[in-house]
Amino acid sequence: MRVITANDLKTKGIKVVEEALLNHPDVEISVRGSNRYVVMTTEHYRYLRECELDVALAQSRADIEAGRAVNESVADHLARLDAHNQSPR
Repeated sequence: MRVITANDLKTKGIKVVEEALLNHPDVEISVRGSNRYVVMTTEHYRYLRECELDVALAQSRADIEAGRAVNESVADHLARLDAHNQSPR
């Protein structure tokens, strides 16, 4: 991953980010020697979000297959939450 200093960003502007993103999917911004931020194109960000959603869906399906899911009405769900919140911990 390419690293750009905050000073470079300040002096050269967004152009330095645009140039770095031509060859890297994401770029870190370093502030006082510590990498603090990541910049990426919107296209790459959307791709990563889609990957996260695919993983969440796979985990949910695995939970259902393993019997770790509950199928209940809204009223039953709220009653179960109330009972859980009122039980001593």
